[in-house]
Amino acid sequence: MTTRTQALVPIFIAAVIIGIAGLMSIPSESKLQSVEFPRGTIMIDDIPLEVQIADNEPLRIRGLMFQDQLPPDQGMIFVFNEPGLYSLWMLNMQFSLDMIWFDQDGKIVHIEKDVPPCKTPLEIAACQSIIPDDMAVYVLEVTAGFIDENNITVDSTLDIISI
Repeated sequence: MTTRTQALVPIFIAAVIIGIAGLMSIPSESKLQSVEFPRGTIMIDDIPLEVQIADNEPLRIRGLMFQDQLPPDQGMIFVFNEPGLYSLWMLNMQFSLDMIWFDQDGKIVHIEKDVPPCKTPLEIAACQSIIPDDMAVYVLEVTAGFIDENNITVDSTLDIISI
């Protein structure tokens, strides 16, 4: 009869291999080197946020990977050229996030709260993409708890001040 350890070892090895393959598949411009994102300002309802702007593919791929937790008045905004079903995942994140998808008019189309990071090989192997319910042009990532602390709802709106 197979012991529990004998059954778990191959699963663990497979998770490590998948995790390493995932890390190797990240484009080199998105890996560990320091990345300077352009910065801007947005408002959700009457709440101002300083945001890092990810408006091209290498910046969107890198996102907040490997960064320390954001202050409560900061975030990252992903800007896309046209509406689409843009998914995000938490690969190599260091902290949990709230995520908000907005359409071209600044209306919320999807909200995800307290999404945990995928850091360990086993978590990386199971790290799933989060797909919105509707088409979006902007996706905002903020530290987990922001949505509840600021009473953000599907009726909240995004105003772009400068990006």
